[in-house]
Amino acid sequence: MVHVLGAKRPSERAPERPSAPSRRAFLAGAATAGTALVVGFHLGSSGARAEAAGPDLSKVPAKPNAFVRIAADDSVTVVIKHLDMGQGNTTGLATILADELDADWAQVRTAFAPADASLYNNLAFGPIQGTGGSTAVANSWIQLRKAGAAARAMLVSAAAAAWQVPAAEITVQKGVIRHAASGKEARFGAFAAAAAAQPVPETPRLKEPGEWTLIGTKLPRLDSAAKTDGSAVYALDIRRPNQLTAVVARPPRFGAALRSLDDAAARKVAGVVDVVRIPMGVAVVARDTWSAMKGREALRITWDDAGADRRSSEQQLAEYKALAAKPGLVAARQGDAAGGIKGAAKVLEAEFAFPFLAHAPMEVLNATIEKAADGTYLIHAGSQFQTIEQVVAAQILGTTPDRIRINTVWAGGSFGRRATTSADYIAEAGAILKATGEGRPIHLVWTREDDITGGYYRPAAYHRIRAGLDAAGAITGWEHTLVGKSILIGTPMEAMLVKDGVDATTVEGAADTPYALPAYRFEVHNVRDAVPVLWWRSVGHSHTAQAMEVFIDELAHAAGKDPVAYRLGLLQKAPRLSGALRLAAEKAGWSERQEKPGQAKPGQAKPGQGLGVAAHESFGSYVAMVADVTAEAGKVKVNRIVAAVDVGVPVNPDVIRAQVEGAVGFALSSVLRNRITFRDGVVQETNFDAYEPTRMSEMPRVEVHIVPSREAPTGIGEPGVPTLAPAIANAIFAATGQRLRSLPLDLAALRGV
Repeated sequence: MVHVLGAKRPSERAPERPSAPSRRAFLAGAATAGTALVVGFHLGSSGARAEAAGPDLSKVPAKPNAFVRIAADDSVTVVIKHLDMGQGNTTGLATILADELDADWAQVRTAFAPADASLYNNLAFGPIQGTGGSTAVANSWIQLRKAGAAARAMLVSAAAAAWQVPAAEITVQKGVIRHAASGKEARFGAFAAAAAAQPVPETPRLKEPGEWTLIGTKLPRLDSAAKTDGSAVYALDIRRPNQLTAVVARPPRFGAALRSLDDAAARKVAGVVDVVRIPMGVAVVARDTWSAMKGREALRITWDDAGADRRSSEQQLAEYKALAAKPGLVAARQGDAAGGIKGAAKVLEAEFAFPFLAHAPMEVLNATIEKAADGTYLIHAGSQFQTIEQVVAAQILGTTPDRIRINTVWAGGSFGRRATTSADYIAEAGAILKATGEGRPIHLVWTREDDITGGYYRPAAYHRIRAGLDAAGAITGWEHTLVGKSILIGTPMEAMLVKDGVDATTVEGAADTPYALPAYRFEVHNVRDAVPVLWWRSVGHSHTAQAMEVFIDELAHAAGKDPVAYRLGLLQKAPRLSGALRLAAEKAGWSERQEKPGQAKPGQAKPGQGLGVAAHESFGSYVAMVADVTAEAGKVKVNRIVAAVDVGVPVNPDVIRAQVEGAVGFALSSVLRNRITFRDGVVQETNFDAYEPTRMSEMPRVEVHIVPSREAPTGIGEPGVPTLAPAIANAIFAATGQRLRSLPLDLAALRGV
């Protein structure tokens, strides 16, 4: 996902440990700081829909409808400033506000906010409205609690004035306002209009944790019914009057350009309306998607590969390895790592290679853009980076960002792909609209092949680690070199998140490790090439956790120590991560599976079956996993995953569990097989036949245990991903005695047990 801007959140690391700039910056401040609060009420129907586009809040005045609207029918609509891509943040954010409001959950609705960063900016991103970095609940926690509490206070004030009773004697429960002494009561709708005239309290009283009635409980998700009966509106559902559909022919090699075009045959395809050149390629515009696709197939294009990247995957990896042998940029260091290793009783070395990965959300990228009668432009999309999309679209269309309106609708997954610093697919839609004269709405659609081959991948990476142990098994020094392409260098975010050439999103989870290493040196090399890269669910943690947790496991075994106990010894200044680790180990029955008489190896229940553990902090959350696997020659079956998570206050425990279960399903395919490969610069995988998602038959049993906490809530959309791969890899070692380090795991290398 995307990353956070600003100052670094304090963590549990050793206080002397230097840390790389972090994209989860400002998180703690956002979770605890007071914010400008606009609370209002809308009297009237709350069920209006904009054609096939769902509730269109793009023209709703910012005041008085910032975060909550209460209608005459008693319904409470919570305005959601974040995109919900399936992660359930609409339910989580509504829970926060509804609890402080004392609303009846059965009356709660949600609507996506219009694009307006002055009201709806992500407090962790600064002046940008956007979703990512597992920040939705974290940055909204106090903001929405205040909004709900203020709205409640205004309702109480209105009722007190109408009933001529002291406000302090009025109670609110499940959407009903009561005055016990007089026997008077009313539901919210009765006082919506009067409450709107009340002053907005600047510092409304917030509930104590013991007063919460919704937060921390199991609630039905607000989106389940609409997604089940098909009434939920996604970007692919949008149909505007006179709408045309467009697909784009893009160069098969990154860095290539259009040399020549013959579109005569394409224009003869039934349904094709136009063929236009845009900076990104050639767009075929038609009355429907099928006609546009057939028209694209009929194009005769010659591409200029003079500036194209023509390397194959093997060449790329060889270059990464060659760079790793050279001195790099220092991301973090402490003490004399080389000296510590030189004097060690035992030295271990390992290398880890990671491929490019596609996001492959179920709903492919798409957006509809149209010019309105008033000269403004309206975009319908699963918009994840509204502010950036406004700026980019405005530049293309020759207008100002305030004249770009966005109707955010449900998105069928993203995993970071809809949040680009270039707003790439929105830019394409805008360019096509401009090239076709802006007379008819344009619905840009990417096919699955466009999605898999279209770039903006999780960067490939290569890690080389070397560490020393003393006679007692303690670490004496740690040298770590990481090679990969920076996501942020060359983007508008470089100035904020790249320091001295080190991209925080590349080294996160390694250079800022919570393990108490006495001496270490982390170096990084930034690869320069034409392959566009982007944050992928858990970003840098998706590879750094594998390298760190597998190598820590190797050190534990080399030291003759239990892997859980060894980690705990290095995490004495990280109590929350330690707590998650202890809980996961306990629930997995770790101690019962260690060395016993007649047992072949610690961690084995029987030959070929083993337990592996991993623990990792990301996005302010703490996750530990224990994997139970069965391994045989060329084959691995993941039987069970036991996870323990500490995300602060668990706003919606059921959503938290679902996100961890979903993270396992999402990440398992990248552990077992998935990769994006190149041959002569051309991506070889084009669809799910070669880039196969996790199958139901492959899913392990997943148990999720939540650490009780009163800390401010953090995110869970991404933190369930990083620990899965190392837990499985370490379990394979426990089962077979063979180390598989790189991802996807080289199962063909497994010998029989």
